[in-house]
Parts: sequence; C-alpha cells; structure tokens
Amino acid sequence: MTAKRIRVLATGGTIAGSGAGGTGRAYVPGRIGIAEMAAEIQALGMAAELDAVEIAAIGSQDIGWPEWERLHGQIEAARARQGVDGVIVTHGTDSAEETALLLDLTLAAGDPVVLVGAMRPVDAVGSDGMRNFANAVRVASDPGAAERGVLVVMGDQVFAASDVRKASTSSIDAFRGFPRGPIATVTPSSLDWFGPPAKSGERARFAWPQALPQVDIVSAYAGMNACVVDALLGCGARGLVLAGMGQGNAPAAVLEALAAAANSGVPVVRASRVDQGYVDRNLEVDDDARRFVAARSYNPAKARILLQLLIASGITERAAIQAHFDRR
Repeated sequence: MTAKRIRVLATGGTIAGSGAGGTGRAYVPGRIGIAEMAAEIQALGMAAELDAVEIAAIGSQDIGWPEWERLHGQIEAARARQGVDGVIVTHGTDSAEETALLLDLTLAAGDPVVLVGAMRPVDAVGSDGMRNFANAVRVASDPGAAERGVLVVMGDQVFAASDVRKASTSSIDAFRGFPRGPIATVTPSSLDWFGPPAKSGERARFAWPQALPQVDIVSAYAGMNACVVDALLGCGARGLVLAGMGQGNAPAAVLEALAAAANSGVPVVRASRVDQGYVDRNLEVDDDARRFVAARSYNPAKARILLQLLIASGITERAAIQAHFDRR
C-alpha cells in the first residue's frame, strides 16, 4: 500500500499534556511536542507519512481567533499542495466541537480534515491519546473519508462536525453525536463507515471572514433577572444566544429583554442548556412575536459559531438566519 502523506497541525490540549504521573489528575496541556508524537505514530508502521506543524501549545479553553485563522490558512495551503492527502488537527477537547464546526462551515468538503484529542494526558494510566492519534491517521489516510466535511475522532468513533459534542467532563468516551451518532467506527487497523459521504461536492458555506463579531451566550436559570442581557449589549454584543431551559425557555423578564434586543436589530437565537434535543419554533416561546431564531439541533456553543459567521457574512435578517439553522 502506498503511504499517504498527512499534514498534522498541533494546537496542544490534553493529547499533548503531561505532568500528572501515572495516577495523578493534575497536568499541563500542550507539553509534548508534535514531532515527538508523530515519531511515535510512525514507529507503529502505519502506511502514512506525517508532516507536522505546531500552531499552538495551549489548552483549548484558550483557543480563539489567532489560532483559528492560522489553522484555516494552513489547511487550505495543505490541500492546495500536491502530494498531501489529508490533514489532522490535534486539539483539546473542551472547545473541539466549536473549532470543528467553524472549519466545517468555511472549508469545502474535499480531502479529509480530522480533529483528534484525548481525555487523559500522555503519562496517565490508560492514556487514550496515542490510540486516538493512530485512529485519526487511519481515518485521514482513507479515501472514504473525503467529501465528508470536517471529522472528529475520539474513543474509536468518528463524528461529523455538525453533530459532535463533548458530553462528559472526564469519561474516556466523552463525545457524542446529535442528531446523528457516530458515522464510523475506527481502530488503528480497521475503519467501517456507516454510509456514503454526506457532503460530496459541497463548497464552503461561508467565506473565511476577516474577523468574527462578538456574539455572547446568556445562560438561563431559575430566578434570574434581565440585567445580564443589558450588560452584554453594553459590552458590544452584536448577537446573543440563549442557553435556555428545556426547549430554550427563560424567565419572562429575560425573554422580554431578549425580544427588545431582537427588535433593535441584534439577532437572538434560542438554544438549550439540555444536553441533547431539538429547539423548535413557536412551542413554549412565541418566536414570531419576539423575532427569535430557533437553534434546532445546535447547542449554545455551536449556535454561537454559526451566528458569528452569519453576521460576519452580512446575514442578519431573521428568516435568512433561521434557514441556516434549519439546514443540515
């Protein structure tokens, strides 16, 4: 088998973390260099040549626009380079779903782009990092991974960026998919897809923006008042996402403050703090009257990413925004 050439872009995270010792829990993310990690994978004899570039060495709670811009540019350059068959991004798990969605919405389906992380640092008993990395190499090397958009590989499963979310703080199988579950299972020596590529021939939905506008998340809870909405607007929010109770609900005073924001031209999207499920229009909340957008299957963090891209692209009309949230 001809070895596939894979560009690896490292951002740090637990997959490159150490310091806990075998049974400890505290660690520092991003301590292990990507060259060292790539050399360990090469020693396994997998049919892939890894070309590694370090973008950052941080925990993914600190990832933001500078790292995203470098990642996007490096992926586009790698795809344009003759002889590169796929791209792997090593990434912390805390914000992996946000980075994956941002890249998925701004890249053509094309050659494989795979995000991978770990729930346990390198020196912990039962560390999952090298296995996940080897699995990512297996996926990125597979022709069947093309035209599927950005993928996330964790816990011997493959998820589409539009579905994936982190659903556990520390479990080894922390990642889930909604509305679809995993789209494949993978080991370092096997890969089974559950269906054909879903995005064959699709171009990027959005051009890469010059910057991302400020969009903030309002977390709903019992007994809250509306001052947080006013505070976020005063800090320059150009869009708001409600992490609401249940079907995206909130106390009446909060809904009224959000409705006032929507009527003033600030897009407001209703999502849910509940781990899984749809937020549909006009059920408990009258979205038409309040000029809200229903997030549908997008959780608050991912709804924020989509709304940022919409605003950056000049799409601020409510019906047009809703159409993008309805689209899979």
